[in-house]
Amino acid sequence: MTFIWPDLLWLLLIVPVLVFGYLLVLRRKRRALAQYANLGMVAGATSVGQRFRRHVPPVLLLAALTLMIAAIARPAAVVMLPSQHENVVLAIDVSGSMRATDVKPDRITAAREAAKSFVTDAPAATRIGVVHFAGTASLVQPPTRNREDVLAAIDRAQLQAGTAIGSAILTSLKAIFPDAEFDLRGGESRPTGSGSGNAQRPQPGMTRPVDRSPAFVPVPPGSYESAVIVLLSDGQSNTGAEPKEAARIASERGVKIYTIGVGTPEGEVLSYDGWQVRVRLDEEELKNIAMTTRGEYFHAGSSAELKKVYRTLRSRLTMERRETEVTALFTGAAAALAVISGLLSLLWFRRIL
Repeated sequence: MTFIWPDLLWLLLIVPVLVFGYLLVLRRKRRALAQYANLGMVAGATSVGQRFRRHVPPVLLLAALTLMIAAIARPAAVVMLPSQHENVVLAIDVSGSMRATDVKPDRITAAREAAKSFVTDAPAATRIGVVHFAGTASLVQPPTRNREDVLAAIDRAQLQAGTAIGSAILTSLKAIFPDAEFDLRGGESRPTGSGSGNAQRPQPGMTRPVDRSPAFVPVPPGSYESAVIVLLSDGQSNTGAEPKEAARIASERGVKIYTIGVGTPEGEVLSYDGWQVRVRLDEEELKNIAMTTRGEYFHAGSSAELKKVYRTLRSRLTMERRETEVTALFTGAAAALAVISGLLSLLWFRRIL
């Protein structure tokens, strides 16, 4: 529990003052009763139940006042609320290393089936888009509510050389923000190797993207509630836009990226165009992307785990934990206690306190 205006909580000092005043009034009443000659008769006429009941309305009223003062400070709490994600973009790795069979029957087949299950069970109002990426990234299905089109797009995946995770992020952002302008010439290329998680030849380098959208103002990471990106990959990027910079651009636009690492740390040896490469899952880059955008990373080392990840994601995208102001709840509770206090006082003592 936090408070948006915590400085106003000093008003709670009124509560102990009122308690002291109430006790003082009770003490004076006892002194007045002591002046009666037949004190035993007065004490006997008042039952234990009656003595207890006379304190109930004031206590309830004091609790109502306490809640009202807390409401003035505008309390906020982290609660589970329905999400407002209108668009979900699935970015699926179709690089050659997805042929590996450490995830049965193989990585790409398991990824397709799990993604299709996710699409089938997604809320009907959610638009889903599909991005395939290998050496380049392409939007194979713009966000739509037509599930048949989305499922067909997932099935159209064709394995290719290279892994461009950064380009996949930018292509997904372009699907969410059609008017965005991402300049891949914004930075210098840097050399890179093939990476331990891919079965491709080394690529010449990656570029540093820049968001050159007119009048764009960065927002807090994870604050954009209308869309998210779900990125599935099995290895380290070796071409296209730098994943770190692409994730930073997504973060500045407030878009969360949920990343899924498919494969095992041991991997397996694949033969590709005369090359033999052990393709292992490289999780570090995927974790950094999720952390930068305030998303979450999931590991799927088997087909069953991959389906479980998508089920977990579905629940994350349907309900999410958010800090929400709960002033109305405090105000409503205070009003209810005040009304109950007054009704009990009228019922028991024929007066309001």
